[in-house]
Amino acid sequence: MTAPTRTYGQFCGLARALELVGERWALLIVRDLVLGAKRYTQLKAGLPRIPPSMLSTRLNELEASGVVRRRVRSDLDAGLVYELTEYGSELDRILLDLGLWGARSLGRPASGDVFTLDAAILSLYTTFRGEAAAGVRVAYEIQYPGKMVLRVIVDDGALEVSEGRHADADLVIRCDQGPALLDVISGQASPAEAVRSGRLSIEGDLGDLELFTRLFRLKTAPEPAAGIALR
Repeated sequence: MTAPTRTYGQFCGLARALELVGERWALLIVRDLVLGAKRYTQLKAGLPRIPPSMLSTRLNELEASGVVRRRVRSDLDAGLVYELTEYGSELDRILLDLGLWGARSLGRPASGDVFTLDAAILSLYTTFRGEAAAGVRVAYEIQYPGKMVLRVIVDDGALEVSEGRHADADLVIRCDQGPALLDVISGQASPAEAVRSGRLSIEGDLGDLELFTRLFRLKTAPEPAAGIALR
């Protein structure tokens, strides 16, 4: 495997991992490839603030490190796509755990922050509580602002999330105002409060929204302690 040009000079697995995927934008590129192969233009669309030259550089670095590979797909008009290698795919669980840890400190979105389709899908995998879903079979359709729609299927502890409508959803959830769904799964607002305030609207039974908050849960980070800890 190609050695990175910048190293920490540490014989340590964590240092090596950071050398491979710790550069700016690298893990977000991996995030957007976890759900499947993408063309360069699709990656650029999902990372609107990355300079094209940096995207090309990071892809080249990830390819040289054995995390990403290029492949020609005959079923696409523009056949060249980027995808994770088997080694790169092993990052999926790490990304979910890291994403869950970071989501606990998300707060409110800043002006200009984007919420992409891949981020929306992965946020559900990140917060899913498989143990709470044992024996549960329920289907949701989640509608976000900007015409982004997700199909969410829970089947006895397993989760499947994809883009698109669900004609037979038990509950349709419309996120009408900001990160309302995040407030509900983090316990900052109850399902009834979110619906009553108009931040969420639903088609179906409120009980299925309450079930959603048991299946998808986010514990917020504690407030930072002030001063020096004394023992």
